[in-house]
Amino acid sequence: MKTKGALLWGIKEPWSVEEIELGDPVVGEVQVQLAASGLCHSDEHLVTGATPVGLPAIGGHEGAGIITKVGAGVTNLKEGDHVVLAFIPACGTCPPCSSGHQNLCDFGAFLLGGTAIADGTHRITARGQGVSPMCLLGTFSPYVTVHASSCVKIEDDIPLDKAALVGCGVTTGWGSSTKVADVRPGETVVIIGIGGVGINAVQGAVAAGAKKVIAIDPVPFKRDQALRFGATHVFESAAAAVAEVGELTWGRMAEKAIITVGDIQGEDVEDAMGLIGKGGRVVVTGMGDAAKMDVKLNLFMFTLLQKDLQGAIFGGSNPRADIPWILSMYREGKLKLDELITTTYKLEDVNKGYEDMKSGKNLRGLIVYTDADR
Repeated sequence: MKTKGALLWGIKEPWSVEEIELGDPVVGEVQVQLAASGLCHSDEHLVTGATPVGLPAIGGHEGAGIITKVGAGVTNLKEGDHVVLAFIPACGTCPPCSSGHQNLCDFGAFLLGGTAIADGTHRITARGQGVSPMCLLGTFSPYVTVHASSCVKIEDDIPLDKAALVGCGVTTGWGSSTKVADVRPGETVVIIGIGGVGINAVQGAVAAGAKKVIAIDPVPFKRDQALRFGATHVFESAAAAVAEVGELTWGRMAEKAIITVGDIQGEDVEDAMGLIGKGGRVVVTGMGDAAKMDVKLNLFMFTLLQKDLQGAIFGGSNPRADIPWILSMYREGKLKLDELITTTYKLEDVNKGYEDMKSGKNLRGLIVYTDADR
């Protein structure tokens, strides 16, 4: 079918909204009519070249919608089902999935390969060329053809525009606190970077029972939002926070620190390490440039204070279980999703959405599709 999408043709070029050809689902795939797509910082990494992917590429990896076509061999989904697209597929049978680590599914090896899991071909073409969909999804289009392992069925009463955010940012941030950092009641938690992921790390830390939730961000708007979402203290930088964290904890420092900045740098790790105490844990959730290898870390203190440095992808979640559970928390009023959406955009305004993100105006921008996009 012919539809439209936001394509990237070259590094540091703007997104180009133009006609694309979307293939029908083959064995193991479905087609989804999307209600919305989140504007996540990870797609900006395609533009800067920090995340290597074959070009041209179609952006977007946060989405939710309704299945319109089902390929052969798909038995757990049907036309009309409401689904969230998980940015990492989960096959359910590989060793990581089988051991409760769906976020590390072996299908993740295909994420940036540009071709479909099902048959190794392009499902999207434009200007006569194959197009690489971000994270096998490409939600910067009102329709996607994706592998069934990327779809998580949800209840029909959940608003699809809000559910779109759970495919990446919400689940990643929430799980970074509740699963990977393993925040415990009464702990002090520092969250560095209050964007679409960091604000949900705040929500997760609060839900886990943290006594003090300290949010760090240079943008006043984001510090204000952190307080709205449950942070107890806010600071503009790690340097500004370190003495106060010591005072608040009687010199013990925080038990956990979570780095959720949109473009992580090597020095961010040592900043976070300076905010935790003996036996503390730093969780690295933010994404950096794939070509950069240097991290600033005082190995002497790292060893002597027995600190822990832990990477995190998708918040350590099992999306097939955790996405419906997180949405049930939203339904019960225990998780804020509506408040996450600062601004909504048309697909044609995708570049404006990223300008707003980079200037600190949004917690999360959202592309909303309407009948005019069909």
